[in-house]
Amino acid sequence: MPELLPWLLLIHVLAAIVGVGPTFAFPLVGAMGGREPAHANFATRVSLSISERFAVPLVAVSGLTGIGMIWAGEFDVFSAEFRWLLVAIGIYVATYAFALFVQLPAVKRVVAMTSGGPPPGAAAGAPAGPPPALVEAITVVKRNSVLLMSAWTVIVFLMVVKPTLGT
Repeated sequence: MPELLPWLLLIHVLAAIVGVGPTFAFPLVGAMGGREPAHANFATRVSLSISERFAVPLVAVSGLTGIGMIWAGEFDVFSAEFRWLLVAIGIYVATYAFALFVQLPAVKRVVAMTSGGPPPGAAAGAPAGPPPALVEAITVVKRNSVLLMSAWTVIVFLMVVKPTLGT
C-alpha cells in the first residue's frame, strides 16, 4: 500500500515535531522556575502536563505510524539498506520506555516535593535553600533530560541522514 506512505509520513513527522519539540524547552522552563522558587512548582507542573498531554501520546503516534510506514512500504528492516532504521527503532523503544518509567515518575516526585509550601522548619531559621533530597531529585531530572534530548537528536539524525551502517 505505497499510497499510504505520504500520509503516514505526514502524521509521523507532525507527531514527532509536536510531541518531542516542546520538550527541548523544558531546561529553559526549569531554569526559570529555579530562579524564582515561588514559581518552581508551577514550572515543573507545566513541563509535566506538556509531557503527559502531548509528548507521551504523540511520540506513541509517531512510533505507530513508523510501523505503518514499514508495513505499507514493505521495507526489509533487516537489510543493510535499512540497518539505520533498526538502530533508530531500538533507540526509540529504549528512550520512550525511559521517559515513561524513569523520567515521568522523577518529575512527579519533584512536583510532589515542591507542592504545599516550604518544608517544616523553613521559617524557624533553617538553612536557606531547598532540602538536599529535592536538590538530588532535580539533579536526576536534569540528567535524565540531557539523556532524552540526546537520544531524540540521534533518532532525528538517523531518520534524516539514513547512514549506511555496515554492509
